[in-house]
Amino acid sequence: MTQPINLRQVRKHKARKDKAKQAEINRVQFGTPKAQRDLEKAREAKRKATLEAHKLQDGDKGSQDN
Repeated sequence: MTQPINLRQVRKHKARKDKAKQAEINRVQFGTPKAQRDLEKAREAKRKATLEAHKLQDGDKGSQDN
């Protein structure tokens, strides 16, 4: 015969598991200090500005003179 299971314990186990999963998501989403978020934002802005500065203009076709 199989072992009977306690549904109350199963529900509590599932609730703990779901709560731990949500806590992990929250740690990733909200766990970064503001100074670090600002630093990453500034680095990304600088990277985009540098990339934009190195783009060719519409009239420039490189060094091909035909």
